[in-house]
Amino acid sequence: MKTLFRADSSSTIGLGHIMRDLVLAQELEGEIIFACQALQGAMIERIPYEVRILKTNDADELIALIKSLHVNVLVIDHYSIDAHFERQIKETTGITILSFDDTYTPHYCDSLLNPNLYADASRYENLVPKGCKLRLSTPLIREEFKEEKKQEREKIYDVLIAMGGSDASNLTLEILKTLPKSLHVSILTTTANAHLPELKNYVKTVPNIALHVNSNEVAKIMHQSKLAIVTPSGMVQEVLFMALPFIAIKVAVNQDDMFAYLKQQGYAVLKEWNASSFTQLYHTYAR
Repeated sequence: MKTLFRADSSSTIGLGHIMRDLVLAQELEGEIIFACQALQGAMIERIPYEVRILKTNDADELIALIKSLHVNVLVIDHYSIDAHFERQIKETTGITILSFDDTYTPHYCDSLLNPNLYADASRYENLVPKGCKLRLSTPLIREEFKEEKKQEREKIYDVLIAMGGSDASNLTLEILKTLPKSLHVSILTTTANAHLPELKNYVKTVPNIALHVNSNEVAKIMHQSKLAIVTPSGMVQEVLFMALPFIAIKVAVNQDDMFAYLKQQGYAVLKEWNASSFTQLYHTYAR
């Protein structure tokens, strides 16, 4: 069995697709290959499998790669690949397709995976082919979190800020400027963050801030924190798994459904960044 993952990462896309694909890859048997574009801020070097670089996001280039590699299964985790694109691949190659979906969009696939807690099977009734297998509402939790949850840790950080690997909205800096300077703060980010130089300069001027870039101890740092400030994305499911209080701030349209789910469940959420509203939430939920 040979499986090809089609996903990208960049300073604007973020790293979420790749990170959850790596969790799924561990469940699969046989050879794993990734197909990615070398976009600005891509974290291709963090993929522990063979990676084939694509020059475009055209179906013809991907079809040629599938044929040359003799792939059995194609996993698609990409907002720019739609049902028409998938159908072209399926009809040309006959490959088995598993598609990720977060936003209830049409797909032409053999199985569909929505790993978000809000996933609703009834909403896929007219969005996928008959016979398409649905795998819903089971978060893809990294093994490091499962192991870390068994450990005992001292809470050394008052706040953890993790606004995505790329933090395209540069909210980390805005949050830091709003929080009391006396707090012990931990920041999780990556070199895909285009605002990293500005963030590093700010951190130098404020005590008690630990900046973690490309950390391999995300679960541990989360476990050592009293409160997390995150986006309503895949990471919030890891925060929930670790039973960590949090404030979630929506920064993208593809987070609408998770935002609505969290709000309905009574969690602390912001529809958009607002310093005054954030301060009120912080003082309500901070311990």
